[in-house]
Amino acid sequence: MGTVLKALLQQRHLQTVSAFNREYDKLAHRIDPALVGFGPKKAQFYRWLSGEISSLPYPDHCRILQAMFPNWSTAELFQQYSGNPEDLIREPHAVAHAAKQQNKHNLADVEAVYATRLDFLRAMPPQELFKTARTVDLTGLSLNMLCQQYSDTDILRLLENGTVIRCLFLDPAGESIRAREVEEGHAPGLLTNLTDANIQTLERVRRRVTAQTPGSLLIRVYDQPIRFNITIIDSTICVMQPYLPTSRGVESPTFVSRNSGAAGLYGTFSGVFEAMWSGGNERAIE
Repeated sequence: MGTVLKALLQQRHLQTVSAFNREYDKLAHRIDPALVGFGPKKAQFYRWLSGEISSLPYPDHCRILQAMFPNWSTAELFQQYSGNPEDLIREPHAVAHAAKQQNKHNLADVEAVYATRLDFLRAMPPQELFKTARTVDLTGLSLNMLCQQYSDTDILRLLENGTVIRCLFLDPAGESIRAREVEEGHAPGLLTNLTDANIQTLERVRRRVTAQTPGSLLIRVYDQPIRFNITIIDSTICVMQPYLPTSRGVESPTFVSRNSGAAGLYGTFSGVFEAMWSGGNERAIE
């Protein structure tokens, strides 16, 4: 018994770590030369083949695997498979049919839609969403999904496991947060104080991080009209909400998309996050 990945590598006679990493480096040279030489070590590679992993590989590994096996999602590659490797060949017409079926429903890469954030949180609680994450990127207003619904201990555990967390808050000292208070009908200072308290919560966690902690917690602020709440996990899943006039964030519809490598909501909103993050201001440790 092994994974789909193991069977596919057997098809190509790449089932040894040295043969696999030669192919890995060829693709890395084309996709991102910085990844050359960073293929999996022997023990990690054979865990991939056996399926003895607790989560998908790091995003950089996933990029190479998707290029190596474009007809398969990363999640499919790590499913258990005990059949004949030759039975896994996907004909081009099968892939085209799958794409046609997806386009027929005009869903792009959206895999779930919820009427409100509360509906989303019931279906995908942050305790499960972040549990094995290697990267977590968040932007919005107060980032309550992390700061209010995920404990300090759990955030610290993520950091100790090597998770990189980037948090981009609406600046509590800016003009845009005061405009949002007016739009939602709040008393002056309500969202400002909540956001500042959430930032201080993360700063308190960050002060517990040592030089030996493999993960990192980065905090920035921005002062722009608020449009979206975006959460991206492992460069794979994107949770997006628009901010509606007068309505609180918990009342907004929530869209979940998955990185398919093709054009879709994931690519759009991951690009929005990166642009906002680049324009944000560092929040220094106090």
